[in-house]
Amino acid sequence: MAAVGALVKKVWSIRRFLVLLFTPLVLLPIIISLPPKEGKCLYVILVMAVYWCTEALPLAVTALLPITLFPFLGILPSNKVCPQYFLDTNFLFLSGLIMASAIEEWNLHRRIALKVLMLVGVQPARLILGMMLTTSFLSMWLSNTASTAMMLPIANAILKSLFGDKEASKDLNRENEENPGSSHSQNKLYTVPTELQFLASTEDKDLMEEKEVVIEVPMDLKKEDEYRANIWKGFLISIPYAASIGGTATLTGTAPNLILLGQLKSFFPGCDVVNFGSWFVFAFPLMLLFLFLGWLWISFLYGGINLRHCRKKKSEIRMDAEDRARGVIKEDYQKLGPMKFAERAVLFLFCLFAILLFSRDPKFIPGWASLFTPGFVSDAVTGVAIVTILFFFPSQRPSCKWWFDLKASNTENPPLLSWRRAQETVPWNIILLLGGGFAMAKGCEVSGLSVWIGGHLHPLESVPPAVAVVLITIVIALFTEFASNTATIIIFLPILAELAIRLKVNPLYLMIPGTIGCSYAFMLPVSTPPNSIAFSSGHLMVKDMARTGLLMNLMGVLLLSLAINTWAKSIFQLDTFPAWANIHGENITSLLLDVKNVTLSSLNKI
Repeated sequence: MAAVGALVKKVWSIRRFLVLLFTPLVLLPIIISLPPKEGKCLYVILVMAVYWCTEALPLAVTALLPITLFPFLGILPSNKVCPQYFLDTNFLFLSGLIMASAIEEWNLHRRIALKVLMLVGVQPARLILGMMLTTSFLSMWLSNTASTAMMLPIANAILKSLFGDKEASKDLNRENEENPGSSHSQNKLYTVPTELQFLASTEDKDLMEEKEVVIEVPMDLKKEDEYRANIWKGFLISIPYAASIGGTATLTGTAPNLILLGQLKSFFPGCDVVNFGSWFVFAFPLMLLFLFLGWLWISFLYGGINLRHCRKKKSEIRMDAEDRARGVIKEDYQKLGPMKFAERAVLFLFCLFAILLFSRDPKFIPGWASLFTPGFVSDAVTGVAIVTILFFFPSQRPSCKWWFDLKASNTENPPLLSWRRAQETVPWNIILLLGGGFAMAKGCEVSGLSVWIGGHLHPLESVPPAVAVVLITIVIALFTEFASNTATIIIFLPILAELAIRLKVNPLYLMIPGTIGCSYAFMLPVSTPPNSIAFSSGHLMVKDMARTGLLMNLMGVLLLSLAINTWAKSIFQLDTFPAWANIHGENITSLLLDVKNVTLSSLNKI
């Protein structure tokens, strides 16, 4: 096996080298065959797209390519490319990541998770619901990857208390032997973040060393084993799915949402209808509806809800297992002890963070931002102001007696979060990835590539907008199964903006479904980091995720189409073609005239 693993690594390294070397050479004819500036910009975007999809370079390193390629190819000067990596949208996302580090530092997430599980009960269907609700809530504020990694150890402890350490080892090992490529597919296609690997490894190593022994087992015991194996799979698969769904509910929940906000500011500076509050009012009901239907599907598929046996009395084995699980959850919660001063402080600042973001500019009433100079205060100002407090607010209750006791020791009271801890836990590469997306969008706009692409979308102009939304969501959801959701939305948003202008519909009518559709990737382990982490536990097979995720994808597309055609219309005024889109259309026309004049003048000189 070691030799096979070494061979796989060598083949993968050779493949990466070939992709790095030949992709720029193969795509060179694009520069020659297209108009000069548009062709150069499309060349850069396609090179980056290939590198992102194949991970020939780390995602963050690929995101830095516009800094060198745009100036060299004459698309954008360096002083206009580099600022795109530190827009206010990036700082809003950074403040969310730092807040997540503080929550993780003081185990607040674990207290919330265990409290929810104590409330929902220990029946399998209820536990799956509790897992999904908790994971989705955490994912609204933390990254999807971190939320999944935080919940998996809790799920593992509950599963072991329900079914024991060696549950379903024979069936799962037999499936692994029948599908030897499945264990390598994760290593070849996606690498779980290093800091999360120990959390993702939830399977005991002893299971792999266990020898298979042929024993005659009664049919009832076999059925019980199959039931337990299915419940185990249902638990594990519900966590990454809930993380992906929950991340769509807030602007800071996942990177594509913030990329939409940043690109709206770039393409449509006059658009001010998308903010933290309006997005939450639209996306939170959609998240709840999708979570409920997803829970029904997962519970029904994996035996948490069984219509035939719902009236039958539980077996003593299952009742004992549920009692053990209830005891494990209660014991883990008691180990946390009473709520510490630091936990309460972080919880207060977290709630203040959310309230200030909601109330900055709620539109239906004046927000607190109206007290300041118009246009000066953004969500980034709120986020950075709150997380700054984390670095000096004491983690222990201050004592007034200390000031008057001259003999008291002069010991330093550590803050809620240290900068060293923030450096270690914040995924800084995501900030660069966001910046690369904004730089790419700026290049598309300045070079006229988005206009050129929009001009070649004539077949879609005859499609009704409602049908276009469904088609766009399906295409993007399928594309993001094989590529990073961040890279996917970076590539598609400029196209959707131009298509909306061609169709004379509100650009948000196409851009919002495209953005949320990027998070609906449920079918493959390589689709998202949460899927990869759950798959690396060893209890899930590719076929499990494929059959479960197929219907999840379809439900997501249909629910998103329902939402965008009902309550979203009143929230974002989607029934009208807005003035800020008209202004953008006028800019495009002037841009095309400028390009035509430059071309004619160059021909006259010749």
